[in-house]
Amino acid sequence: MDASPLAPALFPPDQLSLATCKDMLARLQDWLEQRFHAGDDIMELVATRSQHMDQLLTGLWQRFGLDRDARLALVAVGGYGRGELHPYSDIDLLILSKAPAGEELGERIGAFITLLWDLRLEVGHSVRSVAECVEEGEKDITVATNLIEARLITGCYDTFAALTRATAPDRFWPSQAFFEAKRKEQEERHRQFQDTSYKLEPDIKSSPGGLRDIQTISWVARRHFGAATLSEMVSHGFLTRAEYRELLDCQNFLWKLRFALHLVIRRADNRLLFDRQRAVATALGFAGDGNEPVEQMMKRFYQTVRRVAELNEMLLQLFDEAILGHIAMDVRMLTPEFRLRGRLIDVVRPDLFKQEPAAILRLFYQIAAHPQISGIYSTTLRQLRDARRRLPGFLCERADCRRLFMMLMRHPRGSDLALTLMHRYGILAAYFPQWSKIVGQMQFDMFHAYPVDEHTHRLLKNIYLFREPAGKRSHPLCHEISTRLRKPELLYLAALFHDIAKGRGGDHSELGAEDALDFCLQHDLDKSDARLVSWLVRQHLLMSVTAQRRDIYDPDVIREFATQVRDELHLDYLYCLTVADICATNDHLWNDWKGSLLRELYFATQKALRLGLENPPDLRLRIRENKLQARQLLEHLDTSYERVKPLWARFTADYFLRHTPEQIAWHSRHILAHGDSRRPLVQISQQPGRGGSELFIYSPDSPNLFGRVAAALDQKNLNIHDAQIMTSKDGYALDTFIVLEPDGQPVSGDRLSDLCHSLSEALLDTAPPAIRRRPPSRRHREFDVRTQVSFLQPQRLTKRTLMELVALDTPGLLARIGAVFSRQSLNLHAAKITTIGERVEDFFSLTNSEDRPLSEQEQAQLREKLVDELNQGGKI
Repeated sequence: MDASPLAPALFPPDQLSLATCKDMLARLQDWLEQRFHAGDDIMELVATRSQHMDQLLTGLWQRFGLDRDARLALVAVGGYGRGELHPYSDIDLLILSKAPAGEELGERIGAFITLLWDLRLEVGHSVRSVAECVEEGEKDITVATNLIEARLITGCYDTFAALTRATAPDRFWPSQAFFEAKRKEQEERHRQFQDTSYKLEPDIKSSPGGLRDIQTISWVARRHFGAATLSEMVSHGFLTRAEYRELLDCQNFLWKLRFALHLVIRRADNRLLFDRQRAVATALGFAGDGNEPVEQMMKRFYQTVRRVAELNEMLLQLFDEAILGHIAMDVRMLTPEFRLRGRLIDVVRPDLFKQEPAAILRLFYQIAAHPQISGIYSTTLRQLRDARRRLPGFLCERADCRRLFMMLMRHPRGSDLALTLMHRYGILAAYFPQWSKIVGQMQFDMFHAYPVDEHTHRLLKNIYLFREPAGKRSHPLCHEISTRLRKPELLYLAALFHDIAKGRGGDHSELGAEDALDFCLQHDLDKSDARLVSWLVRQHLLMSVTAQRRDIYDPDVIREFATQVRDELHLDYLYCLTVADICATNDHLWNDWKGSLLRELYFATQKALRLGLENPPDLRLRIRENKLQARQLLEHLDTSYERVKPLWARFTADYFLRHTPEQIAWHSRHILAHGDSRRPLVQISQQPGRGGSELFIYSPDSPNLFGRVAAALDQKNLNIHDAQIMTSKDGYALDTFIVLEPDGQPVSGDRLSDLCHSLSEALLDTAPPAIRRRPPSRRHREFDVRTQVSFLQPQRLTKRTLMELVALDTPGLLARIGAVFSRQSLNLHAAKITTIGERVEDFFSLTNSEDRPLSEQEQAQLREKLVDELNQGGKI
C-alpha cells in the first residue's frame, strides 16, 4: 500500500484551520479512491478513514479547548463507533457530559460542530449526560444499539466509563430483551422491502441479506457473549470456521459495493439505483460488452445477499436457543428420519444428507406433507448447507431424487413453502443445472423487477395461490381453471422452465422448450405430457402478446390464435401461466385492463374452438345480435328504435361488429341527447369497463384528432392503453379510448368533469397540439432503445395496414406519433398501446388518404418519418 495521506495528528491543534482540514480531507478521499481502484483490502480502507477522522476530531477538540473540561468525552457511535467509515458515511458523534453544559461551554461545542459542517462532513450529533443517554436508550432500541457499540475518541475516560457501566447488560437492555427487540426490528425492516432483496434497485445496507443483517448478528453476539468481532463467534461455537470465512467474504463484497457507490455518486447513499449500476460495476472491475458488467455485478450481489440471509436465519435461531432457552420444545417424531421441534423440521441423524442425498428431497416432501411446519431447524439447515456443497453432481441425476421431485410437484402443497425453501436454500440450483445458471441472473430492463430465479419462484407461488381462497377472489377464472386441471404439475413444470434459458443468448423460449422436454422425459412423464409442457414454455408469451398487441375483436386474429393453441386444454394451461407470469414480473404490472383483455381473448378463443375452426363466425349474424340487444337496452331507457334508427343508418357495419351492445346503447343515447351541435361530445363511462375508464369522442372528423387527444391526455398525466378509431358514413369520428391513471387504476371520479372539458377544448382547437417536452426519467436515460417500425400484411377483410412500433417510452410519445400520421395524411383505425418497462411496443391499424392499405413506398416514408421524429427530432 502506498504511504498514507498526511495524518491530522502531525498538525498542532492551532494549525488545524478550515482550509488545512479541507485539504487533508480532500487528499484522504483521493487516496482512498486510488487505493480502492488499486485493489487494496476494503477492511483496511474503511478502518483508515475512521482512524483519520479520530485524529482530526481529536485535534479540533483540542483546538476549541474542549479537552480542558474534565467532564466531557467525545464518543463515536453508529458505524463510526464500530470503526467503519466508507468514503461519505455519516460521522455520528455523542458529546457526553457528566453535567449539563453551561453557556460558555455550549458555545465552544457549537463552534466545534459548525466547523465540521463547514468541512462538508455529514455529522449527526447529540449532547447528553449519561442519565439522558440511558433514558433515551431505554425508549428506543436504535439509540440503545448506538450506545452499546459506542467508542471513546478523546476526552474524559471516566465519563465514558460511566456510560459503559450504565449500559451494561445487567442494568440496561438485558440480552434477552435486546435480542427480541433486534429480531423484531429486523422483521419490520424486511417487511419494508417486501421481504426480498431481489429488486431492480436494492438497498445494499437495509434490504434482507444486506449489511444490516450482518450487523444484527454482530450486535446480538456482542450483547450476549461480549464478542466484539465476527471471528469471536467461532470460539463461542456459533459459527464454523468455514461459515465465518463465508460471512466475512459476503461482508467484504457488500462493503466494496457500498464503497464504490459512494465514490461514484460523491455522497452517502445505500441504494443501488438503476442509473448508478453501470458506473459502480465498472468501479468494481466487472468487464464485458453491453450490459454484461451490470449483470455480473448484480448476479454476485443477489447470490451474496442470499448467503447472508441464510446465515442470518441460522444464527438467529441458534441465538434464540442460547439466549431465550428455546431448545427442545415440543419435540415430536414425524418419520424415523425427521422430527418436529415446535414448528421447525429437524433431522434425527446428523450425517443423513451426506449419506443419503435423496433425503434432501424427502425433507422438503415432509414440509409439503405437514402444513404445521414453518421452517427448517438451525442445525438441520447447517447440515443441509454442508451437504449441498459436497454433492458430487446434480440431484436430478439420481433416479430416487427424480421420483421424489415429481412427488413434490404433484403434492397439493408442493409449490407452497417447500418449493420456496428449496429456492431460498439453493436446493433447486443443486437439483438441476439449468436452475443453477439463472440464480441471480439480472434482467436488464425496467419491465422485470426481479432476477430470473426470483421471478420464476414468484410465478410458481402465483399458480399455487390460484387454487386457494385468495386466488378465487383475485383471479376467479384462474381459480376455476386451475382447480379443474387434472395434472397441475404440468403447469408448475412449465413455469419452472419458462425463463430457464435467459442469459444464454438465442431465443429463450425455444431453448427452454428443449430443456423442458428433456427434463420431463428424464422424469418419466409420458410423451404427450412432456410435449404439452414444452409447448407451454415455447409459447408462454403468445397469449399476452396477442391480447395486448393485436385486435382481439378481429375474427382473423382469434382464428390464428386458436389455430396455434389447438384445443381447450392448451388454452387453459396457457391462460393460467400467462396471468401468473404477468403478476410475477413486477408489483405494478397487473391491472384490470390486462385482466379484461386476457379474459376476452380466452372466451373468444374457447368459443372458436368449440364451434370448430372450419366454421368461422357469421359476422352478419353478430351485427344483427348486437343491434338487437342494444335496441332492447335503449328501449329499457325509454329511447325508441324510431329515434335511433336514423342515427344507426349513419354508422358502418364495422362499428356494430367492434362494439358491444352496451357500448352501442351508451353511445347512441348520448349522441341523441347531444343533437346537431358541432361541438365535440366527450363522455367517460362512470362505470369503468374492460379494466379501465372508457372515453368516447363524437366529433366532426379532423386531421390529427388522435394526436390532439393523446396530447391532452398526456397533459392530464393519463395513459392510453387502447384506441379504436372509427368514422361514420357522414364524416363524424366515433373514437373510443381506454385510459388509466399512472398507477393502472381507472380515472379518478373527481377528475372526470375537468377531463371532459379539457378534451372538448382541445378538439375545438385546430392548431397543432402542444406536446409536453419533458426529459426522460433517470431510469429511462440508461437505455438506448432505437425506434423500429415494421409492417404486417394487410388484413384480409378490412384491407388495412398493420404497423408495429418499438421505441423508448418518453413523455408525449403518442402525441408525436399522431402528428406524424397527420403530416403523412394517414387514417388511424385502431391502436394498441403496450408499455414494457423502458420501451413501448405499440400496434396501429392504418390506411392512406384514399382509405387503402399503404403501398411499399408509403410504408418506407412513414418508417423514415417516425424514426426521424422519435430518434432525432423527438429528442429533448
